[in-house]
Amino acid sequence: MDYRKQGHCVYYTRYHLVIATKYRRKILKDGFGEYLKSMIIGIGKQIPEIEVIEVNTDSDHVHILLSIPPKMSISDVVKMVKAKTGLRMRNKFPFLDKVYWAKSGIWSRGYFVSTVGISESTIRKYIEMQGKEDSGQALLEF
Repeated sequence: MDYRKQGHCVYYTRYHLVIATKYRRKILKDGFGEYLKSMIIGIGKQIPEIEVIEVNTDSDHVHILLSIPPKMSISDVVKMVKAKTGLRMRNKFPFLDKVYWAKSGIWSRGYFVSTVGISESTIRKYIEMQGKEDSGQALLEF
């Protein structure tokens, strides 16, 4: 596993994030999706605490696998991704002003997020075996 470290913590966090376009408009085709991917990867380069592991688009939504430190909230990261990408997409592709007549952006209000990591059953087993491992009665491998 790829554990990351900061001043007072060691962490392994993975989030699967899905952000849909407003009204599920199919605007992420061809070069638009590629441009969006490069912008999201760029966010990870600008802010090293955000590790963008994988990005892919469908015509009306984007999937992102990322790691953020515990001190950052996923909602703040989503707001930042939406703000940085939405504005730049509208500036780069002026026709989006006709697709989205309001100035509110290209993204829907909500998002989907789930955590990815060690399985719950592995964690439960690990916790159950605490105290027994010290005496050599149980050996648990991750």
